[in-house]
Amino acid sequence: MSEALEIPGWTHTYSGKVRDLYAPADGDASRMLVVASDRVSAFDHVLEPGIPGKGALLTRLSLWWFEQLSGADGGEPVPHHLTGEAVPDTVAGRAMIVRALDMLPVECVVRGYLTGSGWAEYREQGTVCGIPLPAGLQDGDRLPEPIYTPAWKAPAGQHDENISFERTVELVGDDLAVQLRESSLAIYRRAATTAEARGLILADTKFEFGVDGDGVLRIADEVLTSDSSRYWDAEAWRTGATPKERMASFDKQIVRDWLAANWDRTGEPPALPDEIVERTLARYRELLDLLGA
Repeated sequence: MSEALEIPGWTHTYSGKVRDLYAPADGDASRMLVVASDRVSAFDHVLEPGIPGKGALLTRLSLWWFEQLSGADGGEPVPHHLTGEAVPDTVAGRAMIVRALDMLPVECVVRGYLTGSGWAEYREQGTVCGIPLPAGLQDGDRLPEPIYTPAWKAPAGQHDENISFERTVELVGDDLAVQLRESSLAIYRRAATTAEARGLILADTKFEFGVDGDGVLRIADEVLTSDSSRYWDAEAWRTGATPKERMASFDKQIVRDWLAANWDRTGEPPALPDEIVERTLARYRELLDLLGA
């Protein structure tokens, strides 16, 4: 993992898999600077090499989505954490100044289509995260209704795990658990409609939320990016003859697929070939072009 940047007026406090956090050097605890790196992660590992320009692309996409979600047409399902301040020149284009929040230990996953780990569970048990689904669905099929399948955000070095809504209540309380579920589903539905109008399918996504000093629930971190969501080409999904053709992806599925075929998930993952890095970057850029972000 690369060393933290020296940013005048800010002090590095934490580095996650793909983002670095900074606090104001003057001790103001109400704001933070979030910097998106070019690091890429999959299967709970940070991979080498990074994807050049990824941080700027995903920051641009997050900012675009925050704007879409707070537009006048219907209001925003839940307020976001942006302060609207200009970021330091050192990290221009790949950073956001945000409100400091008490982050909740739940990843709020919404699935509108059957794929990935959900497909694997469905084949064995007819469920996704324990939620029963109709028989006869195929990989890539649209679900009758989007489903909310939260996960517990494990401490660093441990694996996140799917949890029930009842477990979410135990973690954050009944009122917040309901807010998380309803806000996540509302944001997903609005985003899916926006994507569909641009020829894209938002197959699934995950959100993170925190509570500010006034007790207001806010959506935080990145939102609806290629790292946190699956986007498919809608025309390919309608006409594709195989699951791979139907689920032509604009996210890091290229990385996941290569890693799954070339690593048994023991020890350190292998380095990504240049061709995988270049293809992933091209798909990230293409998604922004299609959305008009």
